[in-house]
Amino acid sequence: MSYVIVTNVLAVVVVLGVMILAHELGHFLAAKWFGVRVDVFSIGFGRRLFGRKRGETDYRVSLLPLGGYVKMAGENPAEPLSGDPGEFLSKPRWQRFLIAVMGPVMNLLLAVVLLTGLYMFKYQKQAYLERPAEIGYVEKDSPADKAGLRAGDLIMRLDGRENPNWETVEIQVLSNPGQPLQVVARRNSESFNTVVTPEAEGRNRIGVAGWAPYLPAIIRGIEPGYPAQRVGIRPGDRIAAVNGEPLSFRPRLPQLIQENGPKPMRLTVQRNGQRFEVTVAPIKGFVPALGRDIWRIGVDLKDDMIEKRLPFPDALRHSLQTNRKFAVLIFDLVGKMFERKVSPRSLEGPIGIARLSGEAARQGLPELIGLMAMISLNLGIFNLFPIPLLDGGMILLLLIEGLLRRDLSLQVKEKIVHVGFLFLVLIAVFVIYNDIVKSLPARFEKILP
Repeated sequence: MSYVIVTNVLAVVVVLGVMILAHELGHFLAAKWFGVRVDVFSIGFGRRLFGRKRGETDYRVSLLPLGGYVKMAGENPAEPLSGDPGEFLSKPRWQRFLIAVMGPVMNLLLAVVLLTGLYMFKYQKQAYLERPAEIGYVEKDSPADKAGLRAGDLIMRLDGRENPNWETVEIQVLSNPGQPLQVVARRNSESFNTVVTPEAEGRNRIGVAGWAPYLPAIIRGIEPGYPAQRVGIRPGDRIAAVNGEPLSFRPRLPQLIQENGPKPMRLTVQRNGQRFEVTVAPIKGFVPALGRDIWRIGVDLKDDMIEKRLPFPDALRHSLQTNRKFAVLIFDLVGKMFERKVSPRSLEGPIGIARLSGEAARQGLPELIGLMAMISLNLGIFNLFPIPLLDGGMILLLLIEGLLRRDLSLQVKEKIVHVGFLFLVLIAVFVIYNDIVKSLPARFEKILP
């Protein structure tokens, strides 16, 4: 438990530190370019821990690591201005606009750079995500089951998207809880229309349809001394049915084995285009990853992954496509939150980011880099929202002043800052409460909804 907490804390400090450094560096470089005097460049908030002053700027690390800031001379309209040309408010609006926008731009660029570098080293994803959306399993009484869909059906159109792959299907489902999705499916060369309404499940209240992709149960390896070896099952064989029930979704096999227990079970095996049946009786075996004994027949199933290194042009193209896809998803989810179509529970605050960062760090550096890219993308987009005290709020204010051809009064700006501060405090309280609730055991869900 202590190991998990320590890795969570260290990982989130590294992740947020890199994100904040990139963001503030954008403001800093733009300010320097336009001749604005920068008094402080801080990683973290609060009391100064250590740092070094070079020229006119104090480069420091402060006590609270979950943030950072660049303090420019004359940026606070409440402070008296000397008219020094090095002050922020002495600069033309277009220069102030670029200084404000460069923070989010650096986060967006960082997301692209991180994924490009990652894909050049290791491009990895589940192969089924790029395949046509053929259904391999439908859970009983799920939205897909109620819509009349079955294993073997092919999704031809989903909510207006023609011939979607499984990646498109999964994104559409998770981002539309409680919203009816129009489906055109094909079964035995005949097409039919139906409607699937994903249910909101889990602490994040994301959409779940209850269908799963076609994933054949192909044997990668056989463990000596277990029932599968004794009945002649070999690597490369496919288990096509269990006790007469067709099997077209690989994760179902371990579930069926646990449900079956020690009783003999009939397996229909396909080898070189031929089918035959064998009978096995599962035995108890220890699984280190689970830390306990479970019923096993001694087979290792093939996990079909795409794993390769991409040349720079392909890595950059995939990075841009991935960031674009998730940016569209972010805006879509935010819009649906305001429309009350998506639960705010899907938001992650500092505790949630720490948990995700720790999990990614324990899995390996590629997973951590992928998470950092997604957090950087989210941070860049969030800072562009027109909320006072965020970069987007300053950008909006500058655009309004540009249209009016004059600066707003100090009183108006102070009121805007106060409203923005209150709004951000409320958001912070909500996301932290949200993180705490989602980290509690399920039995507390009724008490703290």
